[in-house]
Amino acid sequence: MALSPAPTRVPTHAPFSRRHALLAALSPLLASRPAQAQPGNPGVITLYVPWPAGGATDVTLRMLAELAGQQLGQKIIIENRPGAGGSLAMPLLQQAPADGSVLAQMPQPVFRIPFLQKVTWDPIRDTTPILQISGVTFGILVASNSPLRHLGDLLDFARQHPGELSVATNGNGTTPHVVMEELLSEQGLRYIHVPYKGTAEQMLAVAAGQVMVGVNSNGFAPYVDSGRLRLLVTFSEARTRRWPQVPTLKELGYPIVATSPYGLVGPRGMAPELVQRLHAAFKAALFHPRHLAELAKYDQEPAYLGPADYGRSMAQAYALERRQAERQGLIAPNA
Repeated sequence: MALSPAPTRVPTHAPFSRRHALLAALSPLLASRPAQAQPGNPGVITLYVPWPAGGATDVTLRMLAELAGQQLGQKIIIENRPGAGGSLAMPLLQQAPADGSVLAQMPQPVFRIPFLQKVTWDPIRDTTPILQISGVTFGILVASNSPLRHLGDLLDFARQHPGELSVATNGNGTTPHVVMEELLSEQGLRYIHVPYKGTAEQMLAVAAGQVMVGVNSNGFAPYVDSGRLRLLVTFSEARTRRWPQVPTLKELGYPIVATSPYGLVGPRGMAPELVQRLHAAFKAALFHPRHLAELAKYDQEPAYLGPADYGRSMAQAYALERRQAERQGLIAPNA
């Protein structure tokens, strides 16, 4: 197969190197902290989105922020902070005032990264839960003209061409990367990991044949629906309504389910009445027909939880990520 992977390569080999591969792009970013969080102008709320502008999460959160701002009578400004596996909003939250002027999306990788690398923040201690919003559909994709038509074809290629399969994800330590580690490395299959910051950049690279395989969340939907990419498998519990012909990893015999539920949080120590005010506005926005329609474009549905239930879910996710990191031998010595 004459496909040339993208130039940035992080080889993943034996289990000894797996944690190092996950951390290759994270270390310099996680080591740095901004001097001071900027809460924005009086009456303006800054919502940090730890992904590039234009992706599915960014687009849906912009709609959510617009609608919630109308409920609050305040403007909500989106600030993108992509990189470091979706964790760059955490040090900003850690330094922000607890007055509701700074909020952030809480992606799944923030519960994982503290076990891979020593960080100054804690996803439970340093946040105040506001609400859970939704989860995503992850999948493995190839170009529409790729000879890899099924997951079995991909695995066979990896066995027959050790170290030649190039796999793009949305960053080191993210759920797509961790799932591919579990799927491929646990079978002793070597591959080339190609991390990208944004979904659009990654999907275009896969469609153009610059990388053989892409693994991402449901921002890939327009590329699949337009026929530019072929979806081989999803990581959901059951087949999606949007692509019912596509199997899940679980039904193919791989006990992996990943949906990465996400929500909104503020800094630690926010007053309960402020939390309830923000929660009410964002809950109304979450179930607004315009926001529901935007979620549906990316095969998403509401996965609402209020502040208390979301806090419990976050704590459970943190504990689960520790157990998984311990099982896979990924715990950093100083984590």
